[in-house]
This record gives sequence, C-alpha cells and structure tokens, in this order.
Amino acid sequence: MHDGTYTSMADDKSSSDVQHWFTKAVGGIWPVATGSLSLRKGPCIRKNCPSCAAGKGHSSYALYVRRESRRFSIYVPERLVPEVRKAIENGRLLQELINEAGVRYVSALKNEEPSTSRK
Repeated sequence: MHDGTYTSMADDKSSSDVQHWFTKAVGGIWPVATGSLSLRKGPCIRKNCPSCAAGKGHSSYALYVRRESRRFSIYVPERLVPEVRKAIENGRLLQELINEAGVRYVSALKNEEPSTSRK
C-alpha cells in the first residue's frame, strides 16, 4: 500500500489494530483532492483579442469536482498543475485505503465477537 505501512489482515486482531494501521497509513498523505484535471480551451473576456478572433482561444486547466450532486470546476493556474495532479493521485490512494480499512474493520469486529454468537 503506502510507504511500507501495509500489514496483512491477519495482524488485525481488533478494531483498534485497524485504527492504528489506518492512522499510520494515511498520516503522510498530503495534499489530497478528488476530481479530474482537464485542459480546456475557450475564449477570453478581452474585447478584440486576436487569438479569440482567429478561433484559437486560450488554453487553461480546470479541476472538475462534485459537491453534493452538482459538478463544478475551478481554474488551476498552469504553475500549480503538478501539485494538483499529486493531490488527485493522493486522493485516489486515500480512497483505496478507506476501502481496505472497511474490509479490515468488519473482519476485526467479527474476530472480537464471542465464539458463542458466531453462526
């Protein structure tokens, strides 16, 4: 998983073991973001722009995200693109860790149950 913090599920004997694993695994993940980064092309706001008049337009990056059920975008200056890409990669890694934590947590909870209540 992330930076050698992966341990097997067999090591998760309790839900607190899972919590410790998860906290350690996500501790160094920053920055984080979800969504997608896209290069878009469009006209600018200047009157009589030669590039826009020639149909070339202007390229710019945007981060597309969802908030509640609405999709929106936010302008990303080109100098920030590498940092935003890293944040999106980290966001995907964080989602994988959350998924893994769910499986481990349920398994640990089942291990914590008294033997007589298992079916």
